[in-house]
Amino acid sequence: MDRKEFFSALGYSSGVMMIAGCLGACKKSAVTYDTPASTVDFTLDINQGLNIALKNPGGYVYSNNVIVAKTTSGDIIAVAQFCPHQGTSVQYQGDRNRFYCPNHGQLFTNTGAFIEGPTNKPLKQYTVVVTGDLVHVTG
Repeated sequence: MDRKEFFSALGYSSGVMMIAGCLGACKKSAVTYDTPASTVDFTLDINQGLNIALKNPGGYVYSNNVIVAKTTSGDIIAVAQFCPHQGTSVQYQGDRNRFYCPNHGQLFTNTGAFIEGPTNKPLKQYTVVVTGDLVHVTG
């Protein structure tokens, strides 16, 4: 095989690999975002690690596919972490008392109810019980 044939074959095989990769990326993902974990049961100590964010109004943390946040009124709330539109992690906007998806601007209330955005599906809300510095999330 001479140099010209080698580069021709190399170019052809690279093209086939690129097309195969593109086609594979186009297939529908098996992941669905509108069905959060069926049950959660965990406890956070707000004095440890990143959980310290829950000491401040507007602070939030992610744990077990749940976003746990402290409202400006001091309540601790918890909803599903992933936006039902495309699975992006939502953020808590404490100054506006709402959850926000940075991917397409989806908005949710403190209880996870739909406000506006590309899909009208809510975020699952979880039960929160605070005992001293421990935050127990179930649902």
